[in-house]
Amino acid sequence: MTDQTDRTPSREAARRAPRRWVGGITALLVTGGLAALAPVASTGQPAVVDGGTATVVVTGPGTDATAHQVRVAGGEVTAELALVDGVVAKLPAGASLPSGYTVVPDRAVAFASEEPGEVKKSALVRETLGLAATGDEGAGVTVALVDTGVAEVAELDGRLEHIDVTGTGPGDGFGHGTYLAGVIAASGVSSQGRYQGVAPRARILDVKVADDTGATSLILVLQGLQQVADTAKQYGTSVVNLSLVSDSPLPYQVDPLNRALRTLWNRGLTVVVPSGNTGPAEGTVNSPGTDPGLLTAGGLADASTASRADDSVTAFSGRGPTDQGVSKPDLVAPGAHVVGLLAPGSNIDLTYPDARVGDAHVRASGTSASAAVTSGAVAGILSASPRLRPDQVKYLLTRTAYQDGELARVTGAGAGGLDLRAALELARTSKIPHTPTSTSPVPGGPGRWVALTDAFARGDKAAATQAWNQLNPAARSWAARSWAALNPAARSWAARSWAATAWGDDQTSGEEWAARSWAARSWAGDDWAARSWAGDDWAARSWAGDDWAARSWAGDDWAARSWAGDDWAARSWALAWN
Repeated sequence: MTDQTDRTPSREAARRAPRRWVGGITALLVTGGLAALAPVASTGQPAVVDGGTATVVVTGPGTDATAHQVRVAGGEVTAELALVDGVVAKLPAGASLPSGYTVVPDRAVAFASEEPGEVKKSALVRETLGLAATGDEGAGVTVALVDTGVAEVAELDGRLEHIDVTGTGPGDGFGHGTYLAGVIAASGVSSQGRYQGVAPRARILDVKVADDTGATSLILVLQGLQQVADTAKQYGTSVVNLSLVSDSPLPYQVDPLNRALRTLWNRGLTVVVPSGNTGPAEGTVNSPGTDPGLLTAGGLADASTASRADDSVTAFSGRGPTDQGVSKPDLVAPGAHVVGLLAPGSNIDLTYPDARVGDAHVRASGTSASAAVTSGAVAGILSASPRLRPDQVKYLLTRTAYQDGELARVTGAGAGGLDLRAALELARTSKIPHTPTSTSPVPGGPGRWVALTDAFARGDKAAATQAWNQLNPAARSWAARSWAALNPAARSWAARSWAATAWGDDQTSGEEWAARSWAARSWAGDDWAARSWAGDDWAARSWAGDDWAARSWAGDDWAARSWAGDDWAARSWALAWN
């Protein structure tokens, strides 16, 4: 589901445009790649089931170790991705890697067409957040905008830096990134302050990961995020906006895109992602917005008024719970008819001339805009309180969210509407906890889970067995319930990744070991520390012993979950600008 512009394009402009923009939020569909390549991670599982050579992302226990195993398998390392302990590689047909390594195919992507929506008034973003119509928020903060590029426009003069991972040069031939940069940090100089961004004094680090047609790929996005990490000190980056969704079937704990974003979060960068535009049904939040640690923004419609009584969740906004039982989004922020900056001569400019607002702006809708509004709010908080950590920022924004009108009655609002004024006030007057407190801690203790993970990473079956047996019954039961909460695609992937051949014996079934390996990989190390599970989310998981006892995992049921290469192709893992 994609967002909508507010005016129809001229026929001539639509004919000229190579791809059609959908209101600042567009859909990217798979257009190429080796479809028969499936994600694998265990011995005995071919990394490539197609002929020829495939470009992939390989992750493992460390970048150096992963690169070594790729070369042992006859592959070529083309780039390192330290954020995910992995590499970009070319693997030949029939290549296989040891247990503990994950192989995910790259996917070429392109924007899809969508009919634009009807004309609406513009959102009053700053007023909805509780701010004055103009202000000076965001000074001293740099927001990394990983997108289609940002044009050099007057509204961002002196506050824009560029990184290009596409090789096409700086600028924004598509227009999506420039639009979001305006939502975050437009100065208002071209509109006498009327369309000022949420953080008008913040700096924008433009990390370009798409070409002028809007085409990008998983690998380009990961390389862009790696650049954010590598230059964080140079540019003083403390906020990351990724208005992208992925239809990846992988659990968030092992998905390389989620892993990269969580690593940035753990390093002190607050990461904002959208909930997606496939609402209004439950279970429509998309990756990476499914990650419990990241800050996920859904869409809010403010009815073009400063009053909060008429605010609502947009119909397109993705709603939880996720396939893994996580309550999302975390909050909602203006995403309907939001005005941002126009990239002159871009695809968007040519395709949707009637969406322009004056000569320097364009109006659009979608959770891309909601994420950008939230990133601007984060910049405002960090400008006032620069020592806050990401978990503290997330706490502030969710703790102070408002629930006026419909927002108090619907599940898709998360904690409620973003109230930046209240968050800034709380930051000035209260001591903010470093991490949210769960009313029901994960059983077993982090140390025991780390021991189990380490044993699996080493391929040490005896040590893994010993570590598993040292977990108390409640911890083992909890791990298996976590596994059961996955959707069939995710369970199937994990079963395939940790094959029975790697661990099975007369005493332990392959499926049981697969579940244990999943549990270990899922809940240990820095991932454990990054999990910010609020008490109400955790309490909603009602995992009683008798409920667990009722779950029957028959061997034939497990065996039936075979995820072959052609099945993977049918799933067409897509990325979509949200």
